[in-house]
Amino acid sequence: MKEIAQHLIAWYHQNKRDLPWRNTQDPYKIWLSEIILQQTRVEQGTPYYLHFIETYPTVFDLANAKDETVFKLWEGLGYYNRCRNLLATAKIIATNFKGVFPNDYETLLTLKGVGPYTAAAIASFAFNAPYAVLDGNVFRVIARYEGIDIPTDTTVGKKIFEERAAAMLDKKRAGLYNQAIMDFGATVCKPMAPHCNACPLQKTCVAHATAQVNQLPIKEKQLIKTERRFYYFLLQVKDEIWVTERKHKDIWQGLFEFYLLDAGKKMLWNEVAAQQFLKEQLGLSSIKLLHRSSEIKQTLTHQIITAQFIRVSLSKKPASLTAGKWQKISKLKALPFPKLIHQYFSETFIW
Repeated sequence: MKEIAQHLIAWYHQNKRDLPWRNTQDPYKIWLSEIILQQTRVEQGTPYYLHFIETYPTVFDLANAKDETVFKLWEGLGYYNRCRNLLATAKIIATNFKGVFPNDYETLLTLKGVGPYTAAAIASFAFNAPYAVLDGNVFRVIARYEGIDIPTDTTVGKKIFEERAAAMLDKKRAGLYNQAIMDFGATVCKPMAPHCNACPLQKTCVAHATAQVNQLPIKEKQLIKTERRFYYFLLQVKDEIWVTERKHKDIWQGLFEFYLLDAGKKMLWNEVAAQQFLKEQLGLSSIKLLHRSSEIKQTLTHQIITAQFIRVSLSKKPASLTAGKWQKISKLKALPFPKLIHQYFSETFIW
């Protein structure tokens, strides 16, 4: 196994990507990059990382920031639970650890949003602790190199891959090795069309020898996406529109939206239908339909959201709307909204 580590580290010295979080051993910056890059491509996450570091150069700066401001900065990255965990952990580090990140794996695991992979990444990159990272790239490299056809998302499979990852780790150069195997999986041993001809492990790769490269790794569970239909009513009084923050545990928690009907089926909206719905919901006696958008879709990991926006003018603010707030139209973009609503702003909304 030492020979594999040597090959990967040698390859890495020649081919590593110049990424901003690689030029530091500051655990705050490493933690921040790892949280941003969870379920996010490097190309997309890099500008967010740079903006966060510029805006919040220390964990104290992030811990003292307003939640709404941080969510606005996070906007567009998706998986907003990461942002909530980011804020929670920043406060814990600033308060309980006096701004100093713990340097041991087990304590790192107690932080919000930090699982085994992220804890291993921080421990090895910042402190060179001997823990092997195991993300999608590493799963793929190990599965192909050793010809493992056990599903990666099963209890047995996870245990086997953890054991193999630990066995392959260069314990004296843990951080360097982990960076190497992750970069290798991202740029050479890719999911589709891997660069096998440029692979330094080709001669001893089981998947290459047995023509199984495109069949490995294996997952047992197939992702099933549920479909939802959102109908957003933009309730406008003069130059203000009513908005509210999503607080329940669902997608986009902590972001803002308009008055929502989360429907289970496709609905057709005209002025009469909108009038009847808003009378039943809010007791409104009269409205003026200003605009009805075309459908806009956003695909999430487990869901497909189809949304339509119905903008109506009201003569006065409904007394029944006690939650939320009325926002000046000119200041709507200052709030953190889901990507789908921003798409509506850019494509359809008339300012």
